[in-house]
Amino acid sequence: MLRPKKKISHRELKEDALVTWYVRLRTLYDTNRRTISIAITVVVVAVAAGLMYLKNRSDNNENAITALGAIFETYDAGQYQTAVDGIPERNIKGLKSIVDNYGNSATGDLARFYLANAYYQLGRYDEALKAYDDYSPSGELLSVARLSGLGACYEAKGEYRAAAAQFEKAATQYPSGASAAEYLNDAARDYGQAGEKEKAIDLYRRIKKNYPTSAFARDADRFISQLSV
Repeated sequence: MLRPKKKISHRELKEDALVTWYVRLRTLYDTNRRTISIAITVVVVAVAAGLMYLKNRSDNNENAITALGAIFETYDAGQYQTAVDGIPERNIKGLKSIVDNYGNSATGDLARFYLANAYYQLGRYDEALKAYDDYSPSGELLSVARLSGLGACYEAKGEYRAAAAQFEKAATQYPSGASAAEYLNDAARDYGQAGEKEKAIDLYRRIKKNYPTSAFARDADRFISQLSV
């Protein structure tokens, strides 16, 4: 006599599915134990390295703040060589040392900008260019200051076309800035020096149109006349 089939409850179905899932997972792990262990180790090491990196950056930034604060008065007083080298007898790091040791932090990178300025003031234009190139400005004003610094270095080296391009970028990037007309004037002057008279005239006309009340607009017509000869 056939016995009626046992009706399987929902609970038993869930338990059976759970057992099946566990067995499959266990089999997968046993088969790939070495690969899985390596993967887990890699993840753990990566997380630990990331946390260590963030901590080091935070520590570096704190150290950079202290060091830059200690040397900034020297830089601000125009003692640029001392600002670059530091004051070893007073255990004060110079801008170069701050950049070398903490350049990967926000404040260390800012020190790179001041280092570039100091190199420029000392006439070390190639070193200044490299420092400006390596600097990653945060914010529009510092970005424009970097571009104008590059322009000033190229101009001092007699590379007028390159200088004009940087000054024009500085003026275009922050057209409402107080120095925008001045940067356009610098660019126009350097284009003129490079023999690109039409570009120079165009910029002088732009100064007259966009910055009519500036001192540079008052002189624009005279420069245009000189370039048109």
